[in-house]
Amino acid sequence: MKLGYNEIMITSMYFNDINDFINLEMGVKRYRGNIERFHFNPIPLNEYSRKLFTNIETFHVYNYNDEIFNDGKIFKYIIWYKVSYSTHLKEKEQGNICKNIIYTKEDRKSYGNTIPSEIKSLGYKCFNNCDSLTSIDIPSSVSEIGCDCFYECSSLTSINIDNLQFISEKRIFMNEPVLVSIKIPDNLQIINGKNIFKKDINEFIIPSSITKLGYDCFNGCKSLKSINIPSSIIKLGSDSFYECSSLTSINIPSSIIKLGDRCFCECSSLTSINIPSSVSEIGNWCFEGCRSLTSINIPSSITSFGDGCFYKCGCEEELMKNETIPRDCFDEW
Repeated sequence: MKLGYNEIMITSMYFNDINDFINLEMGVKRYRGNIERFHFNPIPLNEYSRKLFTNIETFHVYNYNDEIFNDGKIFKYIIWYKVSYSTHLKEKEQGNICKNIIYTKEDRKSYGNTIPSEIKSLGYKCFNNCDSLTSIDIPSSVSEIGCDCFYECSSLTSINIDNLQFISEKRIFMNEPVLVSIKIPDNLQIINGKNIFKKDINEFIIPSSITKLGYDCFNGCKSLKSINIPSSIIKLGSDSFYECSSLTSINIPSSIIKLGDRCFCECSSLTSINIPSSVSEIGNWCFEGCRSLTSINIPSSITSFGDGCFYKCGCEEELMKNETIPRDCFDEW
């Protein structure tokens, strides 16, 4: 089967850099002119690569520091990195689109306590000290909640949450495809119109619809003893099991490619762990303080070791014999 112009264009949308596009056109004569067919930039561009994409009409800005062009036929920008709600409104007035909108504390002060439906995340301390806030709706579009988002909301008694997953004694777990959690505000009494029924969190089964554990997801869940991670998960976010001091065992499926910063930090009851060969990166301080950990395998697939990732780990002495592990993995923060 031969790939036609349309098929190769779709395929090349997933190329990593401009060299991939150039190599395609130089290597296969019938695909010459592929770059000219694009009316948007599938990769970030610089002065050189911009000249090759001659027919761009919609310009995609993937990272905050990307070089931006307003030449030629460009009439619209699509911004993929996080921007505040106020920035989104300004861009919208100019006909541009923001894909990752965060509702910041400053936004909340300007636009109120109602979370707009296009919001993807709530910023750090977004609703902090909102003494008058009694109820709030969190739309299903929200897949990330910043630290201390509802800290000291002394009057907050009711929350409505789309895609509610689980209510533990201390946390509310929510959202698909990213599982995130927030600490239950001190005075919260009602969730989704019903009185709170707090469940034990000794064991936790993650729904197979979840693809990622968000930052801080199980942080401080000291009663959690075991957890099953489905193969739908590809990444364990930073601090996802930080200080889960009762966690004795955990399965890491072969779908996981990265263990985030402080992922298992201070999991003091964890005795053994098997890291699959799919994992290529261990985050900073990932196993720091895992004093009971006596068995851990280090597959050759791991090419990136974070700072202090094995500091004060139970098998630290044994791991230091492995010369492939950088010495700074055993250093203090």
